[in-house]
Amino acid sequence: MNHEERAIQNFMNGCNCAQAVFLAFAPELGISDDLALRLSSSFGGGMGRLREVCGAVSGMLMAAGGLYGYADLSDAAAKADHYALVQALAGQFREQFGSIICRELLDRKGAEPPVPDARTPDYYAKRPCARFVGGAARILEQYMAQNAPTPLP
Repeated sequence: MNHEERAIQNFMNGCNCAQAVFLAFAPELGISDDLALRLSSSFGGGMGRLREVCGAVSGMLMAAGGLYGYADLSDAAAKADHYALVQALAGQFREQFGSIICRELLDRKGAEPPVPDARTPDYYAKRPCARFVGGAARILEQYMAQNAPTPLP
């Protein structure tokens, strides 16, 4: 199963958008499913249902940080290179889906109450989010196919 399929399956199993994508890359990051779910739990609903940056994008960028990020705080070139990667990945998502902002993708007005919608068959039928999590995972997987991740210490 590829990352796109894993991310969609994760979403359909109840993960928020950020969790769905980030969890799909947990094996490559060398972290447990539990830690992946916890680290990404705040970013669903465009950051806790604030409807800001799409959770799928946040999950993709969290995984990109784990795979390609920098840790040497004095390395300005590595920081700039990583930010260029972030902009490129987010740009691909925006090109494919029209925005990286949750409320724009879902045609919502803004922040919503913190209680998430029940995950019912009707919820999944109306939400385009499975496409977004699959697309975000596919974008990062395609990048990984051409660029080896930075080895972890």
